[in-house]
Amino acid sequence: MSTVIPPTAPAPGADGAPGAPRARRRTATRLLAGAASLGLAGALLPAGAAAAEAEQDTMTVAISQPVDSLSPFLAQRLISTSIHKMVYEGLVGYDPETNEPHPMLAESWEPSEDGLTWTYTLREGMKWSDGEPITADDAAWTFTTMMEDSDAATANGNYVENFEKAEAVDERTLEVTLKEPQATMLSMDVPILPEHVWAEAGDYGDFHNEEFPVVGSGPFTITGHEPNQSVTIEANPEYYDGAPEFEKVVFRYFSDQDAQVEALRKGEVSLVSGLTPAQADSLEGQEGITVNKASGKRFQAFTVNPGAETQDGEEFGDGHPALEDKTLRQAIMMAIDKQELVDTAYGGYAEPAEGYIPSRYPDYYWEPEGDDRLPFDPDAANAMLDEAGYEEGEDGVRESPDGDRLELRMHTHNDRPDYVAMAPIIVERLADIGIEVENKEVDPGVLSDALHSGEYDLIWTGWSVNPDPDYVLGIHTCDALPEEPGTMRGDAYFCNEEYDELYAEQLAAYDDPEGRAEIIKRMQAVLYDEAVVDVLTYADTLEAYRSDQIASMQPQPDPGGNLWGQDGHWSFSSAVPAEGGSGGTGPSGGVIAGIAAAVVLVVGGAVFLLVRRRSATADDRE
Repeated sequence: MSTVIPPTAPAPGADGAPGAPRARRRTATRLLAGAASLGLAGALLPAGAAAAEAEQDTMTVAISQPVDSLSPFLAQRLISTSIHKMVYEGLVGYDPETNEPHPMLAESWEPSEDGLTWTYTLREGMKWSDGEPITADDAAWTFTTMMEDSDAATANGNYVENFEKAEAVDERTLEVTLKEPQATMLSMDVPILPEHVWAEAGDYGDFHNEEFPVVGSGPFTITGHEPNQSVTIEANPEYYDGAPEFEKVVFRYFSDQDAQVEALRKGEVSLVSGLTPAQADSLEGQEGITVNKASGKRFQAFTVNPGAETQDGEEFGDGHPALEDKTLRQAIMMAIDKQELVDTAYGGYAEPAEGYIPSRYPDYYWEPEGDDRLPFDPDAANAMLDEAGYEEGEDGVRESPDGDRLELRMHTHNDRPDYVAMAPIIVERLADIGIEVENKEVDPGVLSDALHSGEYDLIWTGWSVNPDPDYVLGIHTCDALPEEPGTMRGDAYFCNEEYDELYAEQLAAYDDPEGRAEIIKRMQAVLYDEAVVDVLTYADTLEAYRSDQIASMQPQPDPGGNLWGQDGHWSFSSAVPAEGGSGGTGPSGGVIAGIAAAVVLVVGGAVFLLVRRRSATADDRE
């Protein structure tokens, strides 16, 4: 049975509790915050402007991706979902040190003996940032709305698909009734929203939550958004665990990663993530800058279009018809030397990958063995294609048995240096087995449009994986296919009966963690064998921050974890300004963040969670 946290358990961050680091690291005095805002254009702040900000408790975070939506019902990109974790808490979260279930809005929980009813007890006296009380009615309304409105379920609908009902028993007690036992009841990454605000929002597919300041429950609230420039959040004085030390955090958009690094050198930003190995190495040892290298929580991959179709079987898009053949898809996997990608694109700051779950999570990590492995072996790949009837033309390019020339389009994010570095290698390696690839480096929006319209052959992707991997596995169920062209929860048009059966089994194994882990490994084996998604690497998280602006920050997990893209708000809610900090004002001392997804998404060039027009995760989260 799952652990029950008693009602007397300390609040997150309280001394003695699993989340104590935030409270322990607070200083007795706070710097006074200035009233002026940072300059938010893509260009660097002039030195005078940086000096003017020096007395503010403001942290500036460089990001390389604009938000897709400020609505938790819709948001998919890492930047968006990371901000939402700071603004809206869920019932239960992940401990900042251990990644174990941690009390958030709920201070305790209890499943029934049959696992079909979960009762959550909320903390007493909590308030929304506008002063209204936070009650179980808000949680019941959030879940019920996701159950009844498909637009509201865009981001996190997989969590409530198995819900029978969600009811508020009283102001502090929420009761959730399930159709079948569900293993994710202590890992639901679902922001609880204020009913008194959102019930009047109208069409949730079009509402992007841009009436500032937004009303939230977390340590910060969103106070501004300049599209393609910046998002600003400010400390929430109503937060039940106390307002953060930093009174303001500005996420500032840069279109160029080198510009982010230069801004960090000048003290104009506080934190940069998603560094290339060369950038990280160049920043090592520089005065006032600390580099953090954390184990990766994301995978990098490209998906193959096996034939785009809706849940009803309606075919659409223009994917190459030969990619419906698993033999061809497996040959593509076998043509790629993943160690070459690790050495060339990451300078060794990564590891070759096979399964969906990074080695950071040993309980769920999987890799193929024996005859199940599809090794790097271009000779064997060529032999497979020869035997399957893919004849090679005079120019070295093969044709399918149906006479279709193997000319493929590959969409690559132009804002991801690691993808940009890997793509030409992929082109060369696929040419070795008679496949011609046109590498199209495109804006994330163009890539997203190609995905949703099914007009691609190969497309780059990546996801951040939560400590509980249910979400990143759920995006490959048949239910994740679009109901109609233009909307989808995943990044591959994958539907497999065996996989769906295994997904249901692992979800029901709430009282058998070891058995559930084995099922999840079998699911990864199915994905690997079908070769619709070619997982390539688990990249280390490389970040740097101004230690003369940030005195301390809480990594997750601790030790060895990341700051950006956490499963929670710990790094930002715990951050303490350095005494006499200057420049953009930001983090210091402790550890840096890694990223979450995952459809790519990025802070300071951090791994980009694949852009989705109207879907939201990952892990993003990517």
